Amino acid sequence: MRILLIATNRHNRLQSRMNAQPLPIGLAYIAGHLDPLRHTLRVLDLMFAGDDYLSDVEDAVREFSPELVGISLRNLSNHSYLDPQWALPITKEVIQRVHATTQAPVVCGGPAFSILPKECYAFLEPDLGIAGDAGEAFAELANRIEIGEPSYFDLPGLVYRQDGQIIYNGMRCFSEFAKPPRLEELDMQKYRQAGFGIGVLTKLGGFYYPTSEAAIQTEEGAWRVIRPIDEVVAEVKDLEERFSLRKVFFIDNCFNVPTHHAKSLCHALMDADLNLRWNTCLAPYNCDAELVGLMKQAGCALVLMGGMRGDSHDGAAVGENLDPLLETARLCEEGGLHYTISQRFGGPGETRATVDQKLEFLRGLKPAMANLRVGISLLPGTREAALALDEGLISDESELIKPTFYLAEEVRDWIVDYLKEAAA
Repeated sequence: MRILLIATNRHNRLQSRMNAQPLPIGLAYIAGHLDPLRHTLRVLDLMFAGDDYLSDVEDAVREFSPELVGISLRNLSNHSYLDPQWALPITKEVIQRVHATTQAPVVCGGPAFSILPKECYAFLEPDLGIAGDAGEAFAELANRIEIGEPSYFDLPGLVYRQDGQIIYNGMRCFSEFAKPPRLEELDMQKYRQAGFGIGVLTKLGGFYYPTSEAAIQTEEGAWRVIRPIDEVVAEVKDLEERFSLRKVFFIDNCFNVPTHHAKSLCHALMDADLNLRWNTCLAPYNCDAELVGLMKQAGCALVLMGGMRGDSHDGAAVGENLDPLLETARLCEEGGLHYTISQRFGGPGETRATVDQKLEFLRGLKPAMANLRVGISLLPGTREAALALDEGLISDESELIKPTFYLAEEVRDWIVDYLKEAAA
């Protein structure tokens, strides 16, 4: 069966400032799980497409005549209060153009779709949706459709319409990521020059980035997937051999959690004698000098850290809640490991005093960059989303498919200008 996979992400800025064009690694894993003996594959990546990308979609559909189309939705938005960009309309236009060009069923999935599956399905109007890590699930769906078997509604994570109603059992499908991503369908030379490097998956936790130590467990069972270290090293070697790539971004919610896994991976990278430069996300807690040193020796050039959620207005002194972040930052500075900090302002209970305390705290650090984020980009199931409901900012969490921000009333009128002045 002919299968067309389309990556619709066109957002190419990190933290709304730096150039960063992330490779659609999730879609590459989907491609890697498809049986090449049963299916002929084509991948259309819209990251580098021009303004007339819908014509590219139509041309690809007409030329390839797919029998099944998969759509990957990476982000709901860019999560920027100052320059909010909603990602769903582009994907909706792509699906509409596909539907206008072919009768082939369209299946939508991806990280953003998985956050609000029913709501995304209702807005985007694909034929089917899959919530979760869908490598095995999409491959099984393709196999069943190929043989004309309509009884695929038992697949985990499936979203579909029946008798006018959107049906979803509330479960996400899971992948073992046992098969390597299929990268040869993508423009690897362009991605060599884009952003922080080619993404290599190490482990995945929840669907949101945890911003406090209490928000994530350190036990291995808390993770959606922890890839075997030898597989990660083998993938890095393969990237170098096939594509001459020596710069990667380790996709990991918190590289340093669990600590023993992070240290083992660093040792394995050094033992493999790879001339590798890599970046990753570091949790601003659960770190020690040994790990920082190992990361530096293993080729880590930069770590991205989010600020701690706990601030003075969460019931403790600023020093108590910011101590883990301060300790981690000092460890990086002493170990010569460059880091960035993304600090949020305007959360529940924010005041001028707490804003000034955060700014003073940041002035005492030496990050490669400090990103001052205004407001809390709301995601379903979070504390801030519950507050937004209580305060009438939203009437239902389904509204969160659009960019929606929580900004404390006490700082709302002045926080943007104040932070711009501080940044200057």
